[in-house]
Amino acid sequence: MKYVVILGDGMADEPIESLGGQTPLAYAKTPVMDELARKGEIGLAHTIPKGMSPGSDTANLSVLGYNPRQYYTGRSPLEALSIGVDMEDSDVALRCNLVTLTEEDAPYSQQKILDHSSGEISTEDAKILLKAVADELADETYQFYVGTSYRHCLIWKKGKVEELTPPHDVLTRCIQEYLPGDSHLRHMQERSYEILKNHPLNQERKAKGLNPANSLWFWGAGTRPALSSFEEAHQKKGAMISAVDLLKGIAVGAGMDNILVEGANGGLHTNYEGKAQAAVKALTKDGYDFVYIHVEAPDEMGHQGSVERKVQSIEYLDERVIRLVKEGLDKAGADYRMLIMPDHPTPIRLRTHTTSPVPYLIYDSTDKKERTWRYQEDQAAESGNEFAHGWDVMKHLFQEI
Repeated sequence: MKYVVILGDGMADEPIESLGGQTPLAYAKTPVMDELARKGEIGLAHTIPKGMSPGSDTANLSVLGYNPRQYYTGRSPLEALSIGVDMEDSDVALRCNLVTLTEEDAPYSQQKILDHSSGEISTEDAKILLKAVADELADETYQFYVGTSYRHCLIWKKGKVEELTPPHDVLTRCIQEYLPGDSHLRHMQERSYEILKNHPLNQERKAKGLNPANSLWFWGAGTRPALSSFEEAHQKKGAMISAVDLLKGIAVGAGMDNILVEGANGGLHTNYEGKAQAAVKALTKDGYDFVYIHVEAPDEMGHQGSVERKVQSIEYLDERVIRLVKEGLDKAGADYRMLIMPDHPTPIRLRTHTTSPVPYLIYDSTDKKERTWRYQEDQAAESGNEFAHGWDVMKHLFQEI
């Protein structure tokens, strides 16, 4: 038996008036997911423990079978693992976003965040801008590391963990009350704005109608993580397929392999087919028992507040990933169980994450029963199937419970 998880990050949502009172998942044309739901099991899972922040870090740990209360030490340390940063126990890692602030004639603290991803800036452009900041601000205590797109890392030697607000939670708001309490972190953010707002590359971006990446934004602080081995826990050799450093870092920490797909970028126009093909190859030819395919696009579209693009991202997931994985495994004659779910909701109305339970779908290629479900939030709730602890879904997929 082979096992595959297809994770549509932030895919769950709330009913939206412009969609006739449906959620994007219910409104989207998803014939493959609906077919699998008719032949499978749907239900709800609570992926975020009560009192914890509904980040993709805690939520994906939960989906992978790790209790976030036990294993979570911060988001950025997981990302640091993915880019090869060897953290010491006294180090603190922070997420270092390149964001777009307003450029009003006002002090830094009075600016607003327009875009948490700087228009989904390319890694190539981001590398140039981060170097301009690091050339002035990096030293023995503060070290910058390039990640992917707008997502980068700051290592603070002998630092302290401070609760900092994700930039996607501050969209369109004045940043003053969300700035770091630590004076040096705050100074570095402010100085980065002075360095970047007139940088030639940002001037070029504005001339092309692109959002400038004109400030750093620190958040997600934490210490070195210590995850247990996924393979030892489940006796399954696993691989991760994701464009996002966070997920790659979770894989490194869990002792799973990362499979890199050319053209996978974490945006709406990513290499969906490449991810699907890589998963089928890993399961049918390369000796893996389990593959986790992470697709970031629904979450990004939720943060952008775009109903149309969120629907499109879900349709892409159905047609360009799930269909190809199913067809590839069926053609290979493999018996398999497939789990499809979001990690958390990212409602268009809020443009950020919530702690609401998410719908899951488990399809078993050996189960020939027919049901009447469609894969959407309300029908998952009506099914009566519910996991109070999201980390138990993985055990259910593996039929360990």
